[in-house]
Amino acid sequence: MKKFIIFLCLILGLCLMSIFAIERSAVFAWHDQPLAVSFQEDDAGHLRLTWEKFPYPCYYRVETYSQTTGRVEGEPAYHRLAQQRTLENDCEVPTGAIPMYYRVTPVGLFGALAAPSAPIANPHYQEPPVPAVISHYTPSAPASSMPFLLWHTVPGAVCYEVELLTEPPQVEGGTAPSANGHLESTHEIYTNGWQADLHKYTQYTQLYWRVRALGLHLEPIGTFSKAEPMTVDWTLTPPDAPLLNEYDRMPGFSMPLYPVYSWIPLHGITHYEVELLTEPPAEEHDQTPSPHRAWYREVQSAANCYDEYARPYAGDYYWRVRALGPDGKTIGHYSSTAHFVVPERDHVRVALFGDSITHGGGAISYPPSALEYSYATYLDFPAVNLGRSGDTSRTTLARFEQDVLPLHPENLIILTGSNSLRDPGITADDVIKDLARIKALCEKNGIRPIFLTLMPIHPENIRFAFHTETDAHWHDKLNHINGYIKAQPYYIDLEPYFYDSRQMFLDPALSIDGLHPDIIGKMLMGEIINAHADLIE
Repeated sequence: MKKFIIFLCLILGLCLMSIFAIERSAVFAWHDQPLAVSFQEDDAGHLRLTWEKFPYPCYYRVETYSQTTGRVEGEPAYHRLAQQRTLENDCEVPTGAIPMYYRVTPVGLFGALAAPSAPIANPHYQEPPVPAVISHYTPSAPASSMPFLLWHTVPGAVCYEVELLTEPPQVEGGTAPSANGHLESTHEIYTNGWQADLHKYTQYTQLYWRVRALGLHLEPIGTFSKAEPMTVDWTLTPPDAPLLNEYDRMPGFSMPLYPVYSWIPLHGITHYEVELLTEPPAEEHDQTPSPHRAWYREVQSAANCYDEYARPYAGDYYWRVRALGPDGKTIGHYSSTAHFVVPERDHVRVALFGDSITHGGGAISYPPSALEYSYATYLDFPAVNLGRSGDTSRTTLARFEQDVLPLHPENLIILTGSNSLRDPGITADDVIKDLARIKALCEKNGIRPIFLTLMPIHPENIRFAFHTETDAHWHDKLNHINGYIKAQPYYIDLEPYFYDSRQMFLDPALSIDGLHPDIIGKMLMGEIINAHADLIE
């Protein structure tokens, strides 16, 4: 028996040596010939990467990257967002809401068989920015009288303007409305989609539309998209359910502890009801609430619902939304049902704790479910997001036992107090007492507290964005609080990176609303933390 085992080991060793020799020959033959990669997009806006099949049995490693900011010394040029494997010579890749880059490497039993493909950029992003249209209404797939017009998100856009036309403009692109065939335009669109009402134009069966991104002051960000032809069939029944907004999700999407639900609204409707379930509804697109709903909430919000409860329990969750009239009665039908999973979380390595800057969101219009506005997306290590929008340092402290302790994190990265800076009724000492109490609770429970210094704010931009005033002594409070934080054993200093050129306020290039860092700001936060990863046990 012993001899037989030795014989089998010898045979196995010879086979592995043969495979290794063949693979090394393949590497030698093809190492200078990286795969040629291209994109294909379907009508639903899903992006597929395709490449030539490698002439040797292998799997393919597909990596997704974002560029880094270049503002942190020693940071690499790219940050890897995701990695997946496939045996096929194509796969669906995340479109995301930021410029992303992809590369493909053929891999054998003993490693890479050829050089990675040259990074290929997501084709949706141009300079200057142009929204990339998702919805196409053709003679074979026409629009109804109230079609959803959809496009890929433009990073940093606060809102969008859609223009309806009877004919293409004389000159495509640009930032001015067309002089030819202009019917109407609206800039009150705060999502990457709009349900148009075409009832005024029944004399036409062919229309055109285009869209451009706008900033906080309705200034153009980039140019109009190319005018998109739209065939209209007036006999079709218009959609009467909100459309789930899951078009530009970052790789590895996961809901924050406090979920946010987002949709493309129905035309002119501002009242909605979201219901959360732990199993799919018995019937899709019905009109009555599910008898198995776990939670529901009515909101007067065009496109988002913030869950006021943490969802820490592992398992599958389902949600959907319906439109309501002012009388509370259902308008139309429920949306499709969305699904997300809360994984088992016990003794996690890193958790993030704080207010809306941790929870996520930015550029006024984007909620925490838009993970391009979450600094957790740009960390080099996994972390559970325990942020909650609207927190002061006191309310962050108040939920420590409920939200932190069940996870038993080894490290807790803490950023709270920015909302307290704005409030003249909250002193710096009030915030410091809250931070000291959070620290004590961490130490009592064997958690390493890693504090982030507060970033500056921009009162004028806060006033314009939120119509609220800021404590005139905010900067003195900031200095006092950050002085306490920098006296702690474990802290990471964000503050110096976020000032404008005058070293007075939060840089508008990093935050449109003067309080919440936007995409570049969240990237920068992640990169600064990555540079201090040695603080994490």
